[in-house]
Amino acid sequence: MRILVPAIALALASAGLRADDAFTPLRNAMVRDIAAISAATRDGTGKATLDARVMAAMAKVPRHRFVPPEEERYAYENRPLPIGHGQTISQPYIVALMTDLARVGPTDVVLEIGTGSGYQAAILAELVRAVYTMEIIEPLATQARERLGVLGYRQVEARLGDGYYGWAEHGPYDAILVTAAASHVPPPLIAQLKPGGRMVIPVGAPFMTQYLLLIEKASDGTISTRQVLPVRFVPLAGGR
Repeated sequence: MRILVPAIALALASAGLRADDAFTPLRNAMVRDIAAISAATRDGTGKATLDARVMAAMAKVPRHRFVPPEEERYAYENRPLPIGHGQTISQPYIVALMTDLARVGPTDVVLEIGTGSGYQAAILAELVRAVYTMEIIEPLATQARERLGVLGYRQVEARLGDGYYGWAEHGPYDAILVTAAASHVPPPLIAQLKPGGRMVIPVGAPFMTQYLLLIEKASDGTISTRQVLPVRFVPLAGGR
């Protein structure tokens, strides 16, 4: 039995890799769609193209592994998909744009608020040294932790908690990404952002206009904010 268990695990992993290979053409098509949308939205975002490292991560991470089985056929369409508990996985273009705006590097430590299925955390993990991600809905937090572990994302640490207050233990962070819309920018997250760091967060009321904001903290602690483009996210739970 000690000999068979690794063999079984290897067989299962190989089967998963073969299944992932079948999605490669769809993933490549998704990346082309992201590039086209980036060019079309350049006036709003100021970016006609996204960082090549971000695009490579989008081409690598198997988005179909982060959605329910009944949604797999739609995994590489440029739209959000339901993941249960009233939550969604963001559309690929927005994931790519938020990651690009964060301007992360290989030695960075990043905080993500709103783990959801774990997809954004996996994209970040391809680009940075460590990702700390928080989810307030317990079943989603548990599923994402297990999924990220199975897929080998050891540099991601996920926990159940109220992301409004951040995760001060591992801060300050080079970048913070918030994947749910807040009514305002949470002050604890500003405090946990490293000087020189960037936060990307959607802000606005549910069912009304929300804007994706890029927040930068200067070396002297001064905060600057720029509206990037209108978006629609599920509301940030918890906090005030």
